[in-house]
Amino acid sequence: MAVKGSPVRVPSAQISPAQARRIALAAQGFGRARPTAVGVRQLGATVARLGLLQLDSVNVFERSHYMPAFSRLGPYNKADLDRLTLDRSARYTEYWAHEASLIPRHTWPLWRWKMDDRRRKQEDDPQSWIHANHDMLQWLRDELADKGPLPAGKIESDAGRRRGGWWEWSDVKRGLEMLFSWGEVVSAGRTSFQRVYGLAAQVLTPELLNAEVSRRDAQRQLLLWSAKAHGIGTVGDLADYYRLKSQQAKPLLEELADAGEILPLLVPGWEVNGRPRLAYLHSEAKVPRRINTGALLSPFDPVVWERNRALRLFDFHYRIEIYTPEPQRVYGYYTLPVLINDRIVARIDLKSDRQNRVLRVQSAWNEAALALGVVDRIAILLREAAAWQQLDDIVVVDRGDLAAALAAELRTPLLPRPY
Repeated sequence: MAVKGSPVRVPSAQISPAQARRIALAAQGFGRARPTAVGVRQLGATVARLGLLQLDSVNVFERSHYMPAFSRLGPYNKADLDRLTLDRSARYTEYWAHEASLIPRHTWPLWRWKMDDRRRKQEDDPQSWIHANHDMLQWLRDELADKGPLPAGKIESDAGRRRGGWWEWSDVKRGLEMLFSWGEVVSAGRTSFQRVYGLAAQVLTPELLNAEVSRRDAQRQLLLWSAKAHGIGTVGDLADYYRLKSQQAKPLLEELADAGEILPLLVPGWEVNGRPRLAYLHSEAKVPRRINTGALLSPFDPVVWERNRALRLFDFHYRIEIYTPEPQRVYGYYTLPVLINDRIVARIDLKSDRQNRVLRVQSAWNEAALALGVVDRIAILLREAAAWQQLDDIVVVDRGDLAAALAAELRTPLLPRPY
């Protein structure tokens, strides 16, 4: 059936919005029985399923890359994830795969096209910073070649001593990030969350350095991984997972559909302006009859990081308010969506008060009519989070329409708002 004014062929296959939601959650590892013990093997399987972990420096509750494994597996030793992903010898490295992200090291060649694009853009722009800073970039290359991988702070210190303070921290950091974006410099792990920079040849194997993957083949593979990680998604959803452009992704997704790797279908309610919007289902995606899970989600969890997808899947309008001035915040500084079964039922603003060993629930907001037992399940999640963070107590501030019920369930006094 053809749609007037559109070349899109509308498939006859369709699934319900509830099925799509369960497919998406199952693909992300929700609804599976938790392991009795969580070690490197379980962590590795979870990260492999996701394909990447988004990095973010905000540490008010917990850094974002630690959260997806906790959401899916429960409490674990963060040192195990550090060994798996952040050690210099780890099987993971970093690149701008979604935003700044940890990615399997063997996938690094799939990003050469993006590295080349970033270099070319800077070189072709006469106003680019690089044209006035060739000396800085060459000094950084020489410094790493002479001393091996170094954290940015050590490089900045050396630059200040050798150049009499002519090069400031911002210049050093900007130069390192430029070389990183071009693939000349790569992550050699992190120490205390500070990235260690090394020349690519110092960190990666010759096989990875010399691997040649065409732009088309790389993007096709990334889209296939995106489809597997999402389970189901629109062109925009699947392109966004690895930050590809939708216009580049569309013909490649059609190729994957022709090859039987993904199935085009429709989901009622996913239309745009009344017109059908094509979705793609991965060929190996499971369609669970139900999802039984409970989780606190990071704002940068793949389930919710594309805000339009979160709205489509869960009827959940989500915006993080870190950069919103405090008087204008509606829900709080760092609100985490609360997933119970296959619905997002609440959002909770959390802060780990490490000095006083207290988990602070700064606000708690109900997203839907809460079913019997949901407040109890949220309380269990909070107790679990506090124990994982090695905090001794939980306090609830009187902000949000769920705060009073949650404080009562936790048997803790409801604290007055500070303002």
